Amino acid sequence: MRILNYILLTALLVSGCTSLFGEDYSKKSVQELLSLAEQGDAAAQYNLGLAYNNGRGVRKNEQKAFWWWRVAAEHGDPTAQFYLGNMYRAGIGVPQDIQQAFKWYRKAAEQGVAKAQFYLGEMYQNGHGVPQDNVLSHKWFNLAAAQEVKGATRLRDDLAKQMTPSQIQEAQRLAIEFKPKKEKP
Repeated sequence: MRILNYILLTALLVSGCTSLFGEDYSKKSVQELLSLAEQGDAAAQYNLGLAYNNGRGVRKNEQKAFWWWRVAAEHGDPTAQFYLGNMYRAGIGVPQDIQQAFKWYRKAAEQGVAKAQFYLGEMYQNGHGVPQDNVLSHKWFNLAAAQEVKGATRLRDDLAKQMTPSQIQEAQRLAIEFKPKKEKP
């Protein structure tokens, strides 16, 4: 039951379309989102960033998408943190900054965002922006695989071929002990 609750909560947070109280933000106008966002509503801030990123109800503007996702991310919204990581990694709307990408991916991953966990696994595997670390890479791939992220199982298993049994055991212990924690703004 606990796993099912975790999966449902993760799906809700990743979707970004509804608040925890079931309010459907996808049907709100940009003006309604702006009003809520200015009052500190992180879900509205996230959805406003999504509107600007996709050109939904407003002219597409990556800088404004970045700005609203940054505000939502600083309020602890894990999906906004993930998208901020993507923008920094690819240099979309901001100069490319792998250290910032890592920072925001880690925040999202620690709250249970599966794709952020996958990208952390890649970063640790390749030493991209962080020191190369097979144990941490395996841990993050393992967590992403548990949430059925495409490619995570294969990358974890390929990585395990390069690791000692004690390293694999340590990575599995870290994955088992992992508990997503809601970030406080």
